[in-house]
Amino acid sequence: MSDHHATTAHGADHDHHDEHAHGSLKSYAIGFVLSVILTAIPFWLVMNNVLTSSGTTGIVILGFAAVQIVVHMIYFLHMNTKSEGGWSMLALIFTVVIVGIVLAGSLWVMYHMNNNMMPGMHEHGHDMHRAVQQSK
Repeated sequence: MSDHHATTAHGADHDHHDEHAHGSLKSYAIGFVLSVILTAIPFWLVMNNVLTSSGTTGIVILGFAAVQIVVHMIYFLHMNTKSEGGWSMLALIFTVVIVGIVLAGSLWVMYHMNNNMMPGMHEHGHDMHRAVQQSK
């Protein structure tokens, strides 16, 4: 009787394979080409100083990074709403929300710490700049 249970358990393991389609060579090639393009464009933007504002450059680079993360998840990690009954997508959404909260909170704290710990720093810097300009 124990042999029957061992065989059934062993047979059940073989029947429970992951039925998700793994990527084809074409899928990996598309993912690779998109990744190279999504890396080359921001590199070109920075090296040629295409955007004069550093804030705009940062936002554009973050946008390309977000798109590249999606490309990696789709073409290399094979994540979609059907894989693992949707649980992997739910875990991803939860992770993105938590990381967003942590990043936004960190930026908020750093901004307010800078303003509250050094209240006259920005005005003092402008006064020094004016003094240097007047001395010339």
